[in-house]
Amino acid sequence: MTVHDTQNPESREAALAAAVDAVRSGDLIVLPTDTVYGIGADAFTPDAVQALLEAKGRGRDTPPPVLIGDHAVLLALAANLPDYVEDLAEELWPGALTLILTAQPSLTWDLGETRGTVALRMPEEEIALELLRRTGPLAVSSANRHGKPAALSVLDAATQLGDAVEVYLDGGPARIGESSTILDTTVTPAEIVRQGAITKEQIIEVVGDIFTAPEPEPEETGSGDAEGDDAEPTSTTEDADAAQEHSGEAAADEDPAATGAAPVPAPADAATDGAEAAGATSVLDLPAEPEPAAAAQDDASQPAETPLAGLTGQAPAEAPRRASQEDGAESTPG
Repeated sequence: MTVHDTQNPESREAALAAAVDAVRSGDLIVLPTDTVYGIGADAFTPDAVQALLEAKGRGRDTPPPVLIGDHAVLLALAANLPDYVEDLAEELWPGALTLILTAQPSLTWDLGETRGTVALRMPEEEIALELLRRTGPLAVSSANRHGKPAALSVLDAATQLGDAVEVYLDGGPARIGESSTILDTTVTPAEIVRQGAITKEQIIEVVGDIFTAPEPEPEETGSGDAEGDDAEPTSTTEDADAAQEHSGEAAADEDPAATGAAPVPAPADAATDGAEAAGATSVLDLPAEPEPAAAAQDDASQPAETPLAGLTGQAPAEAPRRASQEDGAESTPG
């Protein structure tokens, strides 16, 4: 364990070099940040991240956040960003705001049980930013044992963590002395899961109220009725054609002897007129009314029922009409 003074310009470079070497070797470091002191490890070295969790007395169910040294790294580590995230980062980074985001699925790291998320922050501290630009993203958590107060000085950190850390960087007392605010952007509406140095009002001032669920859009009306209206004539016409075909087949198959009625021969002209009337019959167009004189003559000369009744009678066509109307009602959304 070694302690390096970063407040002295003459020793700062040597201190940063020692910290970089420790990170690249998979060891742990303690570094000053704008909020509190942090314990850090290479985010892409699983053994180092596990050593960090063990030094704090934490399990994999509490993965550490990741500190970055440049805005551009945000897009490299996170995916599917809500529209407001980049505005927040532009205005409040570097600063005391940690953003929980959806992690890039291609990342080959193991921070613990993250459930596909990553917590990112860009600290507002010169030594920390310079170190991050040299090492790349670091897994960093507050430099204290789990359940103990956060370290506000290098002495606080060393007292709690001891030899578990290879290099301590002494940057003097923590400037803010309060942990960062953690904002979960993976849920809608966004949620503050830890209140810290950045207030809810500051966030709203930058991006508006992202903490209230948006009003649901009104459902469009009329389109379903229009579709139902268009579908109904088509369904009715098809049913009418089927009714005509069925009625014709029934009349052709019917045996006059079985009904007890004998067919009455009709003149050629009358048969032709009857065929035309039958062909014109549909659900939409009722059969033409016979001439009064012809109707009287037919009533006198024909039995109560004839084979032509299946073609010209209104009752057989009425059932398909009702069915088509029911089909049309079903095709119209309520």
